[in-house]
Amino acid sequence: MLFPEGNAVTVNGVAVDMGTANADPLVRAVLLSLFTWRRAEVDDVQPGESRLGWCGDTLAPVAGDRFGSRLWLLARENVTNKTMQRARDYAAEALQWLIDDGVATTIETEAERFGRNGIAMKVVLYRQDKRVLLDLRFADIWSAINV
Repeated sequence: MLFPEGNAVTVNGVAVDMGTANADPLVRAVLLSLFTWRRAEVDDVQPGESRLGWCGDTLAPVAGDRFGSRLWLLARENVTNKTMQRARDYAAEALQWLIDDGVATTIETEAERFGRNGIAMKVVLYRQDKRVLLDLRFADIWSAINV
């Protein structure tokens, strides 16, 4: 399995609790990007009538700049291959700003089923020389978006 066991997070191969992970500014930026609710697109299927999203987007210094991910839209779906592909896509979309701002040159996102109803995720950020800048692995992102 590519991912840590249980409900754990690894940062560059070391299991950490979320409080410790938050000490690193780059890890914190990735966590906020993935687990802050980004406003739903007009054509997204939503669990309710509101498109929700982060209120700070209304004051973005760059027009159209949006923060967070749409992972929250998956909360009421069954875990299928399509759901895992959308999770990968939503994670990549949420982290694109790290490439745009020159923090990383490439970002790899992977997802796989965790148990019956969970999704584990791997996020790897690469430097220009193809060395790993950050390797984050989440044992169960499903529990983070199903609160």
